[in-house]
Amino acid sequence: MKQHVTVVGILHIASGAFGLLVGMIVFAVLAGVAVFAIVPEDAVARAVLLAVGFGVPLFLLVLNVPQIIGGVFLLKFRPWARYLAIFYGAVELLSFPIGTAIGIYTLWVLVQDETAQLFASGSSQ
Repeated sequence: MKQHVTVVGILHIASGAFGLLVGMIVFAVLAGVAVFAIVPEDAVARAVLLAVGFGVPLFLLVLNVPQIIGGVFLLKFRPWARYLAIFYGAVELLSFPIGTAIGIYTLWVLVQDETAQLFASGSSQ
């Protein structure tokens, strides 16, 4: 079961990092469009693009940084990280199709009695 927990931790780190990357790309594209090219004379359109350009990455930052932290500490078998990963596993169910598979696998691994005993012992060996 330890190998499955390790895989879940790595998946959460990778998923969170991918979410941050998407947020940075959205910010770069929308901020670049708003400032440099398409709508320089339309102040309202520029403001909307900048708001979305800052809002989406901020939302993804708030959503994905705790997921990465939880994944890292899941690898260290911290009990609180198990609960955080269960929460993010449930959230991942909504992001079809890859996230759904990650969410199902996460929940399958982390809600089993053997995994609960593993985290209760606090052993990472």
